Amino acid sequence: MTYRQRLSIFIFIDLCIVLASLLTIKLLVSSLFYNSWSALIVTISVIFFSHIYISFQLNLYRKVWEYASVSELIIIGKTVTYSVAATAVVQLVLFQTLFLRMLVLTWMMHILLIGGSRFLWRVYRDSVMLASHNQKRTLIVGAGSAGTMVTRQLQKGNDSELTPVAFIDDDERKHQLDILGLPVVGGVHEIVQKVKELEISHIVIAIPSLSKRELNVIFQECAKTEAKTQILPMLEDLVTGKVSVKQFRDVEVEDLLGREPIVLDTESISDYLEDRIVLITGAGGSIGSEITRQVAKFHPRKMILLGHGENSIYTIEMEMRSTHHTEDMEFVTEIADVQDADKMMAVMENHQPDVVYHAAAHKHVPLMERNPEEAVKNNIIGTWNTAKAASWNKVGTFVMVSTDKAVNPTSVMGASKRLAEMIVQSMNQNSSTKFVAVRFGNVLGSRGSVIPLFRNQIEKGGPVTVTHPEMVRYFMTIPEASRLVIQAGALTKGGEVFVLDMGDPVKIVDLAKNLIKLSGNSIEEIGIRYSGIRPGEKLFEELLKAEEVYNEQIYPKIYIGKTVQLYIDEIEAIVEEYSSLSREALRERMIALANHSNPKENQMPIIS
Repeated sequence: MTYRQRLSIFIFIDLCIVLASLLTIKLLVSSLFYNSWSALIVTISVIFFSHIYISFQLNLYRKVWEYASVSELIIIGKTVTYSVAATAVVQLVLFQTLFLRMLVLTWMMHILLIGGSRFLWRVYRDSVMLASHNQKRTLIVGAGSAGTMVTRQLQKGNDSELTPVAFIDDDERKHQLDILGLPVVGGVHEIVQKVKELEISHIVIAIPSLSKRELNVIFQECAKTEAKTQILPMLEDLVTGKVSVKQFRDVEVEDLLGREPIVLDTESISDYLEDRIVLITGAGGSIGSEITRQVAKFHPRKMILLGHGENSIYTIEMEMRSTHHTEDMEFVTEIADVQDADKMMAVMENHQPDVVYHAAAHKHVPLMERNPEEAVKNNIIGTWNTAKAASWNKVGTFVMVSTDKAVNPTSVMGASKRLAEMIVQSMNQNSSTKFVAVRFGNVLGSRGSVIPLFRNQIEKGGPVTVTHPEMVRYFMTIPEASRLVIQAGALTKGGEVFVLDMGDPVKIVDLAKNLIKLSGNSIEEIGIRYSGIRPGEKLFEELLKAEEVYNEQIYPKIYIGKTVQLYIDEIEAIVEEYSSLSREALRERMIALANHSNPKENQMPIIS
């Protein structure tokens, strides 16, 4: 219906209401007013035209009545009151009398009929039309402002399959009360019972202020039911208009991490990235590509995307050019192997970067156990080549991506990353470049992460394979890991190992169970099978050794590790001799050195 058609209908309805009001009053009361045709005609005309005029002034005809609330009722009251007041003035001027009883009753009848006609459509729409479309009985967790907003939207719209029937809220003052016509039936601990009693098929968690730990508690209760559980979109997405309040999203495993995400110090980061030249090695990988995305937000002058795999580098290049095509930012790709010292030197000389993020590495633990020489070549020699090239070309800041597996390593991969950390710390002592390593735990969704493996197994019907029931890991998301790397570059004074406070470690078996539940399956349907610990794996990961720990955080949720003794001569010996050693001998030598057990001296390191 067009605006003109809608306006014509409302004006016709209002004319009928004015006539009906006066005729109804005539039946209810006797008055000299009705003996004068001139007074009657003048009164009808003044009420009608003043009502139309004031309605336009107060935008009454522009209101969408299916969303009507108290504010619309106030506007109706003002319109009727002003039109009746205008009629009273005209009566006094033309007839030198005031038909007070008639005007008071007209005001009352006018309010009733005008308001009733407007709200009648909403009542019919909410109680009849929507009830026939929506079939999924929905429980809203959270009876605060967000929960009531969600409920109001679901009650108004017929484009959703969800029908809210009750609230859950831990505020006992709201229990047994009705909000928007729906009862608050209890707290979170009663979700299972109420889902069964109310025949709920859908649950919406509508509390944007929830911490991840609190969300985890609620989800665990929801997971005990067969109802599908979804969550309100992120508050910033709602505010910016990216999504509608009705576009609920599924709960992701990332939502259930018991740690709040890191917040960046954007001012300090802008100081060292804005209008600078930034080189990222391994830019096509999961961490490297996310670092690229995050760095681009700080408007560097040029970004060099370096990687060994042409397809992944091409993909991130196209994404960056598409996302930032309106910005004055240059993207350059370099297909290069960090093991090629001459190529790395040439790249640094050609581009003269201000900041280098070194994310290129082999990270797969079992594969490196079987191929320790490749860990030496890529993780140790590759890091050394990149660091030397950065130092020679006077790069301002060099940030190396490391891992929690570098702490007390039992695997080749962890040992190679610990030795790479030593190289970076050693380079810092003899260079104008500030070198820093950043250590974090497992990254959800990265290549080689357990999450894609679990999801693939669930899609195939299971079982999900877990190595050991007691195995625990620290987890973070790819954006969190990338932000930590970027923040470290702004905080470094040179030579540190930065570590994120990653909260409590997560049991892998609990992670698997959550993924199964999030997929809409039961644990009994999919099943969990224990496959045994793989070569090089530990039951528990650590983020800092005891002698490395500073108790104070250098930045919220970021710790700094102390520098311990560096075995550079021994690392050089491994680099020179690795090709002549057996894989087992190479493995033992790397792990011993990374654990600060000098094969020559057999003594513990001195803390510097």
